[in-house]
Amino acid sequence: MAHSVAVKTSGLALKASAFGLIVMASPALAAGDSKGGLPQLDFTTWPTQIFWLVVSFALAYVLMWRVVTPRIASVLEDRHDRLDDDMQRARQAADEAESMRVAFEKTLADARAEATEKTRLSTAAAVAEAEKKNDAAAKRLATKIGKAEAKIMEARDNALTELDDVAVTSAIDAAAALAGVKITKTDAKKAVKAAAKAMPAMEQN
Repeated sequence: MAHSVAVKTSGLALKASAFGLIVMASPALAAGDSKGGLPQLDFTTWPTQIFWLVVSFALAYVLMWRVVTPRIASVLEDRHDRLDDDMQRARQAADEAESMRVAFEKTLADARAEATEKTRLSTAAAVAEAEKKNDAAAKRLATKIGKAEAKIMEARDNALTELDDVAVTSAIDAAAALAGVKITKTDAKKAVKAAAKAMPAMEQN
């Protein structure tokens, strides 16, 4: 577009210059036709030629100053504005790309942090559940051990009771057989208890 405008304005300037030269040369050509010879060497036509030469260059200068130069300046200004717009759009696109990169990195960091937190919570929940199950199993085991110990104590007490009964019966039978003395069950129990208390002291001696 700028090239076409410059070409058009240059064409106008050339046309104006050509018009001035034609106007300037017309008197010389007329004089040459009437007198013969080379008109440009006829010194009588030089003032007219110089006048029209100055007029043609003045017209060309005015045309360049008033038409061509403003149009060229306008074209250059438009091009400068377009370059500024392009640079502005490029900077805006770069800023948007940077913003998108920052947002993507933030999203990625948030996703990693969320995944880490979920993993930590899942691990903590699994550990808590395992500890809870271990505590429940320990309580059940302690209950079973307590019941087993109670049964063992009960069986021991029953065995000791039966053993005492056997000892009492044996003491009654031994007293009757050896000494011919019949003792009561109460006396036999007292004798068995006294003998049981005396046995540890005898073992220590």
